[in-house]
Amino acid sequence: MSPGAPTGQHPTDPRPPEDPVPATIRPVLVTPDLDRLLGFYTGLLGAEETMRFPEQGPVSYVGLRLGDSELGISTDASVPTGPPGRVLLSIEVADVDALLPRAGELGGSAGPANDMPWGQRVAHVTDPDGNLVNLTRTR
Repeated sequence: MSPGAPTGQHPTDPRPPEDPVPATIRPVLVTPDLDRLLGFYTGLLGAEETMRFPEQGPVSYVGLRLGDSELGISTDASVPTGPPGRVLLSIEVADVDALLPRAGELGGSAGPANDMPWGQRVAHVTDPDGNLVNLTRTR
């Protein structure tokens, strides 16, 4: 290959071009109550636990799989819960309306579902820590 020829890799990508590991974004929610948040995401969305660290003793991190996506939950007792921040988890589900009562039963809250002009049914939910979650279904 000649110098300066395109490699298919962004020039600021620090990985060598032959690195087969794709970049992955894995949101991690930090909570003072790991069990409560774990119960919310597994109970509401059927998330599957894929990792627990450490395996013995008090758990500080749990990895979850939701379809093709991953979500981490980490515990830190000094992190306050409160008003939602600037992050929104948008999660495609099979039936938005069916999950709304369940969100409240699991310690969160849910607004009504609405049909959006871009072809999705969307409901705004907060988890027990106040994190914003959009439940969506493309029509």
